Amino acid sequence: MTFVEECVRDSLPIWRACLDTPFLHGLADGTLDENCFLGYIVEDSLYLREYAKVFAWGILHAKSMSEVRTYYSLLSYVSESEDAARLQYLEKYGMTDDEVQALPLRPENQAYVDTMLRAAQQGEGAAECLMACLPCMLSYIWIFKKLLEDHPEVADTVFGPLVREYVSKEYDDECRRWTAFADEVCKELDEIREARCREIFRACSQHEYSFWRMCERPRDDIRRL
Repeated sequence: MTFVEECVRDSLPIWRACLDTPFLHGLADGTLDENCFLGYIVEDSLYLREYAKVFAWGILHAKSMSEVRTYYSLLSYVSESEDAARLQYLEKYGMTDDEVQALPLRPENQAYVDTMLRAAQQGEGAAECLMACLPCMLSYIWIFKKLLEDHPEVADTVFGPLVREYVSKEYDDECRRWTAFADEVCKELDEIREARCREIFRACSQHEYSFWRMCERPRDDIRRL
């Protein structure tokens, strides 16, 4: 079992709890209040902005061109593929990205991005940075594959484009590539640093759970549908 596989195994109970949240139950069966979904899209937009800064930190402190290229690919995926789906939803709901970016992050979201940036800034290199980023990437593909298996009808709802984005072959290929790079980076860690990286991965998985719970409540500072 690789290091990332061990981290995933340790966090699977948290990911299962994410899948069992009212937000994802409602998304799966089509009963989710679209005001909550709009709040999620807004919050995710703000999150992705901060998420990109973690990759930028990785690029700034990279020790090889291979590492730079990997972070750049992560940043490109966030700014192109994930951004495209997000912008389509904002357009559907009559909002612009400029309007969204002027809004504050809710406390749960702020705590999450603070944890990621702190892990990258206080770490010794790529391992800590990647362990902060991977829980979001890998939990999404795990959660949405499970959700689609149990509720294939969700693909034909208003939430379908979001689900399809995270079960696509493109996203799966990218996750595999990022995971392989993380395993390579982590294979020579000493025991102390390895334990720290495990803690970062689990802490960020726990923040994923808090993020989903947060989104059960619509934001009160945006226009209601």
